[in-house]
Formats: sequence, C-alpha cells, structure tokens
Amino acid sequence: MSKIINFKIDGKDVIAQKGETILQVARKNEIYIPTMCYISKTSPCASCRMCVVEAEGVDGFVLSCNTPPTEGINITTNNAELELERTNIMKLYDVNHPLECGVCDKSGECDLQNKTLEFNVGQQNFSARDQARKIEDWGIINYDPALCIMCEKCTHVCNEVIGDDAIEVKFGGYGSTIIPKNAQTLDCTFCGECIAVCPVGALISSDFKYTANAWELSRVPSTCAHCSAGCSLEYETKNTSTGVDSIYRVKNNFEFTSLCGAGRFGFDFNNTAQKSQEDFDKAVQALQNASAIRFSSIITNEEAYMLNLLKEKLNIKLFNEDARLFASFMKAYSSVSGKLHHSASLDAIKQADAVVIIGSRIATDNPGVRYALTSASRRNGAKIVYAHPMEDALMQNTATQFMKYEAGSEEGVMALLANELLKGVDVDEQTRAFLDNLDLGYLEAESNVGDEELSSMSKSFARAQDKVLVLGSDLFAHQRAKNIARLGAIIEKYTEFSLLIVPNEVNTLGVSLLCNLDTDENIGNVVGYNAPGEFILSSLEDADLAMPALNQQEGTVVSIDNRVLPLNVALSFDGYNLNDLANALGLEKKYTIEYTAELEKKFGFNATEFDALENFLNTQGEDVRGYLLDEVACEADGVLEEIADLPEFNGTVIYNSNPVLQFNAFTNRSEHIERDTTLRGSAQFSAAARISDGDEIEISFNSQTIKRVFKLDPELKGTIALNPTFDGVADASSYKFLKSKIMRVV
Repeated sequence: MSKIINFKIDGKDVIAQKGETILQVARKNEIYIPTMCYISKTSPCASCRMCVVEAEGVDGFVLSCNTPPTEGINITTNNAELELERTNIMKLYDVNHPLECGVCDKSGECDLQNKTLEFNVGQQNFSARDQARKIEDWGIINYDPALCIMCEKCTHVCNEVIGDDAIEVKFGGYGSTIIPKNAQTLDCTFCGECIAVCPVGALISSDFKYTANAWELSRVPSTCAHCSAGCSLEYETKNTSTGVDSIYRVKNNFEFTSLCGAGRFGFDFNNTAQKSQEDFDKAVQALQNASAIRFSSIITNEEAYMLNLLKEKLNIKLFNEDARLFASFMKAYSSVSGKLHHSASLDAIKQADAVVIIGSRIATDNPGVRYALTSASRRNGAKIVYAHPMEDALMQNTATQFMKYEAGSEEGVMALLANELLKGVDVDEQTRAFLDNLDLGYLEAESNVGDEELSSMSKSFARAQDKVLVLGSDLFAHQRAKNIARLGAIIEKYTEFSLLIVPNEVNTLGVSLLCNLDTDENIGNVVGYNAPGEFILSSLEDADLAMPALNQQEGTVVSIDNRVLPLNVALSFDGYNLNDLANALGLEKKYTIEYTAELEKKFGFNATEFDALENFLNTQGEDVRGYLLDEVACEADGVLEEIADLPEFNGTVIYNSNPVLQFNAFTNRSEHIERDTTLRGSAQFSAAARISDGDEIEISFNSQTIKRVFKLDPELKGTIALNPTFDGVADASSYKFLKSKIMRVV
C-alpha cells in the first residue's frame, strides 16, 4: 500500500506521509489552523476543538490534530461556520477566566489572550458559577487552577516526553483541575516543562512570579552548558535598577525541544570580576613557568584550541582526564568502525523502536537521552533494554527490560551482547573467531546476565526496524575501556544498530578532538582552568584570576549529536578571558571567536565563521543551529582482544552518580536547584556498612577520604550506594564504581 496520500487543503494540492494528520500536513505547507491544546512533540490532546476543519463528504466538523487524510479528500480550514465554532469555543474558554492580565506572568505571550483578540471576543454570552480555587505551591512550580483552561498539555508532556508522569487531570466538569499523581504534593524531577507548555499563567515558576513582563525581557539564544545533550535555550535578561543585566528566566522552543530543570532553573552560574593588572600579570607569569595546564571540559572549542596552542608554544603538558579517556575510547572505536564519529543522535533514539543502553545511570547523567528514550517508548512503543548494576526508579516507566549486571563486568556484558546480536550475521573471520572462542558460561555466571535475558531481548527486538545502542560514561575509565569500545563498534558495523556514545560534560567531545592531552600526574607548577592547580584561573570560587562562565562567552561546543553549537553572551563580564592571556603569551587574536573558523578540518570541523552560525529551529522543528561535524575516515586496524577476567566488587561499593538536576560545580552554584550531598543507599547497604539513616560517615576510596551524611533511600536495592560528585569530589580518571571503606563518625 502506498505511503503517500494526495489531497487538497483550501484548494492547494498537498501530500501526506502515512501516519501524518491533517494538521501536520497543513503546518508543513504553512497553512494556518488555530490550536490551543496541540503540541508537536506529544500525541494530540484533542481537548480544545479549535483545530476543527471541514472535510468534503463528511458530516460535521473534523479534528485536524488527530485525523489522518484520505486519498483525494478536500479540506477546508476556514469559513463562516468554522469561524463561529471557534469563536464560541473561545467564549467558553473565557467564562470566568480571571481578568488579571495586568499582573499575570503570561501576559504578552498568552495563547488565550492572543486567541481572544484573534476571534474578536469582545463580549460574553455564556456564564458559569465561579468557584474558589486555591493556588498550589509545589516548590519551584506554582499552579493556579483559576487560570487553568484544561488543555492537558502539561500532563501529556510530563508523561510522553519527560517520563515523570507526575501530574494528571482530576475530572469534575467545570471544577476539573490538575493534581499531583498518586501523591499529596508534586513528586517529580522539576524539569519545568509543564511551565513551558502551559498556554496561560496557570503553571509558573515561583522564582519568576511577578518579577517581569514578557515584553520587558531581551532574549539571547544559546546552548545549555550543563551536560552534553546540547539543548537549545534562550536566556531572558533584563536591565536591573542598578544598571546591570540579569537573567530572569530560561525558555525553550517547547513545541519541539525540552529542557531539564538544570537547564531551565540553573542559569545563575555567571561570574563577576573587575580587571586587576597585578592579578593578570601573576597569571601570565604562572603560565610562563607552568609545567602543565589542568582544565575542565566545561569550556568552549575555541578555548580548547587555544590551550592546545599554548601547550605547543610553552612546551608544557595538558591535563584533562575526562576528555583524555573519552578520546582514548573513541580512538579504539574508530580503529574498528573506520570513522571518527559515532553514528546515532538524540533524534535517532526518538525514532527508534529498539534501544539498548549500557554503562550509564542515564536519567541523571544525561536527561536529554532520557527524554529521547521516553519519546521512543510512548510514541513508537520502543522496546528499551536498560543494562546497569543499579535499578533506576526514573526509568521504570520507560525501560521494558532491566538487565542487571555485576559492577565491573561491562566488558563481559558487551561481549554477550555482541554474541547475541551477531547471531546469524555474516562477519569477518577474525570477529567470528573471537565470538566462537567466548566462554559464555563464565561470562554469564560472573556478569549475572543469563542466556534467557539475552534471548528475551532478541525476541522483543524481532520486528524492530530502527535500533540504537547507547554507551554511557561508566565505560570510559573502565580498565578495559578500549576493548569495550571495539565491541560497540563491532555491533554498529555488522548489525542494524546505530551507536550513540554519551560524553560526560558539555564539551567533552570537542575537547577530546582538539587537544593533545597527557595523562594527568602529580607534578608541580600546574595552572588550573576551572580545575585544581597551584595557580587557578576559574569562573568559580577561589580563583587567582577570575574568568567568565559559559553564559558570558561567545564560542562553540560539540554536543552528543556531533553538532557544533554556538554559545552567546547573556551577561557581560568585566574581567579578563583566556584570549587575553593567550595574547600576552604570543598568540594574536582580538576576539576568542576568531578561532572558530580555524578549528581543524581533520576532526570534522569546517571553516565557518562564528557570526555565520545559525542558532534557531525552523517552523518544522528541524535543528539548524551550528553545523554537524563532517564524517572523517580512519584506518580500521583495530583487533578485538580476549575478554579479561571479570573483576569482583564485594562489600560496600559506592557509585559516583549525581542527584537529579546536579551535574557539576556550576549547577552547584545555582540558588534554585536543591543540593543533596548525602550518600544514598538501601537498607541492605545500611546493614552491610553498619550505619543508619542520618549518620555522619567517612568514606575512604582509592587514596581519598570524604565526609557525608548517610540517607536511607527506599527506592534503592543492593549494596551499592550513590555518591554525588557535583560538590567537588569528582575524579574522571576513576571507574565510577569504587570499593570503599565506610566508618560512622562518632
């Protein structure tokens, strides 16, 4: 049967793909049909009826948002009857809606306000008895049921995109309202997406409430600086009474994109400084005398390129374990795949009907991946296999199979996956010999992944067409990381799976490409850039020379999608930047962004000037920000190694994993994001460690000892506890699962 449907809208010949609705086709052809409840990234809410159209030969009106066209049908989107229907709908929406636009935070960008004017509703023919409705304070989110028009956008996006499924409609006719689901108050990840999609002022940020009108704010398009997903956002700024710009809120193009709570509420990580020639001279001298520069991956490509030039010019070492280990992992991947970059993207996950994810507590490591997985699950019915040593309550409504393996056994699990997914596949002799020589019994016993689990996975994938394998950041510091990368490349090379490798920080990928990194070592005269050192350049506290944060700079980063994305200046910075120091040391660029066009082509960058980079999504939701890295061919000379003996992690084990909304020292600065620095573990962990809820404890691992308060978490199981790293205890060179000694502080 043909997948193409030919029909007419308002006399215009249009084409629909199988599965598209009349409204979707109309929007693709720039034909306007009004809506109040529709949102592109979810299934149709079908609650507002504003999108009604007439279909030739069909009695009554048709909802264009959820009705697919048929071959040859004629659709009318506007006439007197449709106009009257929509006007009456608007009058019903306006029944007893509070006339407080002057103080409503949504005024100036309110769909109800706009549509009321559009349909010239100047008088009211309907009435209803008003009801007292209490404003609900749900923490960072407030809900005013008196303003709510029951469009249900918030419930759809919470369930179908975010995956929290934290709110629902309490039906009661005119008294219907939105309530927390199965809870007395809102229990969710506080992404704020419900605020973004709300067409009126019913759901708002308690921090933003009554602070500014929409028309007073200036919008600065940029890229989120908290994780590698590269989410599109807009900083909304306003000049304060002191004459200094301030970020009032962050917004996203909610029609097509989403933001986590860190991106939406964690915007206050900017730095302040005044120029001090004395401090600047000390910084230049420190760099001239340095043995090495240690830096974080939370920098721009241009800064990374500059640091690499300084390494060569000053003949010093360059330390960044996060990016170095990622680069090593990708080099091993490339040695088998024959290409520099992985093949999948967040969009590939959204379109997938089968996904395997291994090596990441993904809901908190990278919410962008979680949202893509949720969309695939809800919209495509995707089968999602979530392989990890720890279950995750945030994934329980999304994952269809949880594959629990023993900590440290990732190489064995990848070998088992490769063996299962490559059954019956024509592979090269070397790969076949490797698979035939696997000791499957040993691998299954030591990893705790049985044949029946693998068979169940294959059975669930039997009809899948679009498959994605996701490898997470647990794998990069694994002692067998290189062979794990090769196994991932083998699966990508010989199966229908595309591969997504999830970088840890906002620009881990970019730094790994642009910098020639050395293995970090304990030497003297190290300058730190947003990292430890004897002289520190930083946009955080305790800096010897203050530097701008990523919301105060122009430049680019490389996202998980291999896309080069622009950052813009939301707030000014009165101090020095890295380019000032580089110029003092002999590099000569007036502006940092002059390096943008010089980023090396051998890594897939092109010679585009920064000011020529686009930064928007088009009307169909296509991402035209920046550009995709060009694919680069590599020599495929890698060889799979024999699987090593799988390690054992007995006793009390900690897993370095941050709580929801926290990623690093920059989110830790935000006043709007909760800081939970407790060690969270199960009752079983508590018993094994001989500690109780609320105890102050000392945790010793590797050569480090830290103090935490222990928190009993009923959602956790087993003898692995979650240890946050956002407050400064991160060590990218260490495998995330660590054997530990825990003592109660008396």
